[in-house]
Amino acid sequence: MSSPTRIDLPVSREVLAGLRVGDEVRLYGPVFTARDATHAKLAESLERDDRLPFGLEGQTLFYAGPTPPAAGRPAGAVGPTTAKRMDGTTPLLLEAGIVATIGKGLRSAEVREACVRTGSVYFAAVGGAAALLATFVAGSEVVAWPELGTEALVRMQLEGLPVFVAIDTQGADLYADARAAWRAQSEGER
Repeated sequence: MSSPTRIDLPVSREVLAGLRVGDEVRLYGPVFTARDATHAKLAESLERDDRLPFGLEGQTLFYAGPTPPAAGRPAGAVGPTTAKRMDGTTPLLLEAGIVATIGKGLRSAEVREACVRTGSVYFAAVGGAAALLATFVAGSEVVAWPELGTEALVRMQLEGLPVFVAIDTQGADLYADARAAWRAQSEGER
């Protein structure tokens, strides 16, 4: 088994082009948390100004809502939320300059197609391990919309967050591949 690939953020699309579905990756550097309410605000801002706010071009969005500092950490817990909830705005944000997203669960065909068009990737993080994942956060600061609480836009500094490539720049999809393999195995057992 090979060791995980280290990715320093922000990451170029050229580096992302070298990743393949199933690759284990460790992320280092800044990410921005964004859930449902933040996605709505980003889409409004993009429509109004025709560009992403807060220097988000070239950045990675983490679908998470970090809890306040606890246990001596900048975030008490930070776990991925269901990515499909952001599918309505994700293609728009990828086209505007977001290069990668992090969440859990499958994505729509539209997101997969947007990853191919823009050279972006979707990373999957393990759900249900928010306290453990918080140990990979070295810093956290609210950038915008503090009134949204855990859904505020937060810049987090990661130190080796473990993720897997779930959709690569070629459109390969870990969840679709797993589903197809399961179906093939199930039909073979009949």
